[in-house]
Amino acid sequence: MLDTTQTVNWKEHVAAVLKSRFAASDAKHLIQYGERLSQQKSWSSDKEWLNQLILEGLAQLDEEETQWTYIAASLYLEQLYFEAANNRGYKFEEKYGSFYSLIQQLTEIGIYSTSLLDTYSENDINYFHSLIDYKKDGLFTYIGLRTLADRYLATDHKGGTYELPQERFMIIAMTIMSKEPADKRKELVTEAYWALSNLYMTVATPTLSNSGKSYGQLSSCFIDTVDDSLQGIFDSNTDIANLSKNGGGIGVYLGKIRSRGSAIKGFEGASSGVLPWMKQLNNTAVSVDQLGQRKGAIATYLDIWHKDIFPFLDAKLNNGDERQRTHDLFTGVCLPDIFMEQVQGRGNWYLFDPHEVRRVMGFSLEDFYDETRGEGSFREKYWACVENPDLHKEEIPAINVMKRILRSQLETGGPFMFYRDEVNRQNANKHAGMIYSSNLCTEIMQNQSPTLMTEQTTKDGKIIITKEPGDFVVCNLSSISLAKAVTEDVLERLVPIQVRMLDNVIDLNTIPVLQAQITNQKYRAIGLGTFGWHHLLALKHIDWESDEAVAYADELYEKIAYLTIQSSMQIAKEKGAYPIFEGSDWADGSYFDNKGYTTGESELDWKGLQEQVKENGMRNAYLMAVAPNSSTALIAGSTATTDPIFSKFYSEEKKDYKIPVTAPDLNAETDRYYKSAYEIDQQWSVKQNAARQKHIDQAISFNMYVPNSIKAKELLDLHIAVWDSGIKTSYYLRSTSN
Repeated sequence: MLDTTQTVNWKEHVAAVLKSRFAASDAKHLIQYGERLSQQKSWSSDKEWLNQLILEGLAQLDEEETQWTYIAASLYLEQLYFEAANNRGYKFEEKYGSFYSLIQQLTEIGIYSTSLLDTYSENDINYFHSLIDYKKDGLFTYIGLRTLADRYLATDHKGGTYELPQERFMIIAMTIMSKEPADKRKELVTEAYWALSNLYMTVATPTLSNSGKSYGQLSSCFIDTVDDSLQGIFDSNTDIANLSKNGGGIGVYLGKIRSRGSAIKGFEGASSGVLPWMKQLNNTAVSVDQLGQRKGAIATYLDIWHKDIFPFLDAKLNNGDERQRTHDLFTGVCLPDIFMEQVQGRGNWYLFDPHEVRRVMGFSLEDFYDETRGEGSFREKYWACVENPDLHKEEIPAINVMKRILRSQLETGGPFMFYRDEVNRQNANKHAGMIYSSNLCTEIMQNQSPTLMTEQTTKDGKIIITKEPGDFVVCNLSSISLAKAVTEDVLERLVPIQVRMLDNVIDLNTIPVLQAQITNQKYRAIGLGTFGWHHLLALKHIDWESDEAVAYADELYEKIAYLTIQSSMQIAKEKGAYPIFEGSDWADGSYFDNKGYTTGESELDWKGLQEQVKENGMRNAYLMAVAPNSSTALIAGSTATTDPIFSKFYSEEKKDYKIPVTAPDLNAETDRYYKSAYEIDQQWSVKQNAARQKHIDQAISFNMYVPNSIKAKELLDLHIAVWDSGIKTSYYLRSTSN
């Protein structure tokens, strides 16, 4: 049995827990099974016996017995309480021991940062302890609790259980509010804990994992723009490695790098193109993992007119020359409107070397976009390149390029699609830069530029390197649990505290890449997102494939957008606007006009908010982004992002076991509304995302689900519909295996 300082008769304890929490029939069944387990074999520990009992309960999961996941979670909680009590030295019956002692213990061994004890007094911490409600642990499903415990709760250096779920939430709240004025801090910590402990929202993985810790940073997403120079390429690789080590996912725009066969210092044919640098990044992704929790995650983006586009599209294929493969990178293509038009019209497409374009034409083609649909500076510059006889170019039917994209998507799930003209047209900060690509998960849209080394000198025996920092994108994420927050009608209370939490992360972060730190302060970008859309539709008895679902997406996301903008404005009134607010679409009110908010009919006071923003400013240059958030949605017991579910019943695979899972709140009433993603007409998903995209200033991690037998024309029509409807990106193409 467990070697502990205090012991428990687990058979009796489990029986008592079950009888106190669940229907007699459920409790009786599991108690009887536990007795049979005890008689079947001699268990090496009570823990082994209890885990087997939990798995037996989960095996009962079906449409009529979804309560089993909460039974299993309650039993696993008892195990966590027991281990924490023994490690921390308090009585198991207390469930949660002294919060102040926990912070002292984990600070002494270097797990927690000293800033918690520096910021908060013992009286403050004891007050926060009084707010901790262990009954909120009953909100977790088993898979949600297990995911939280395995990946996010703070342990000692040997993995021993110390921190418990409500303490993790309180530590996050205390950390994020630590720089607020002392007279407001308690109230704000209380509000943040309310939002987290009720599972109304989740914070991003780095924030969930690293808050209060002595290591790691709190932001999820970064985007680097690589300069076309040897120094720039290798400096970027180092920066990316440092961010990956600290828990960030990274998008990398490669479109400025010259193509294979381009000239170097006037020597024709010298360049080896983007593939060798992708190989370098691939090695970085493999060798520098994210704090041991998950491997490095890097997405590379390239323009569809770049001469290296075909080897780029083939880089993840499972056949061909392995020297040209980067299996551990993700890929994304940057698509202008004119390419999609050429595909539709079965016209020709032309590929160029960006270095030669700069040299011959005197401009960089990637620096332009079409300001209006159907006309603009990008297509003018593009056709000027086509018509210039001094430029080398490859001519190919546009549909053939698209076929290569579709082939790669059906085999590997990528490339992701980035519709650059629509992205830049909708950029509220176009006065300050250009958006070239997205991030790892295709939901972040912010200004980018490469960092340049301007000087390298020696002085007093030291090397001094001077760099001109570019816009190295940083985004700080959190997500509303729609099924819970909407049905319990808490959005008006939730969104303001959530925006404040996101804004505070910006000032707390110590990003190990200085130009990212500068960019973070310059734009103060946040990404408030959502999950649980399918869960919400099921609870409201709305069919996915319906005009009602599309209209509801439009209505709900307009409200979330209003509350988010209003919250950022109110913080700007209190703390000041982001540094480059003047000149933005927020400052002159055109953001609201472009969205049609000030001319259309709405119950929301958009005109009033427009005037308030003009007067008070915005705290954050970018506000909303819907991330994939699959693991945090799992913790909150809901469905991921805006996606439909894979299946009503499935198994979540861990390293050495499988955990049965059902769709959330699955019962006789919701069953019909949980249609599998692969059974849904994806055109309805396009319509829904087009409706919500109108209200989201950044983008949506939009997966599409198709059978692998899909006809090429049907898949092409799907992509055309995404682009034509004004959706900015699409993420994975997920196809069935047979």
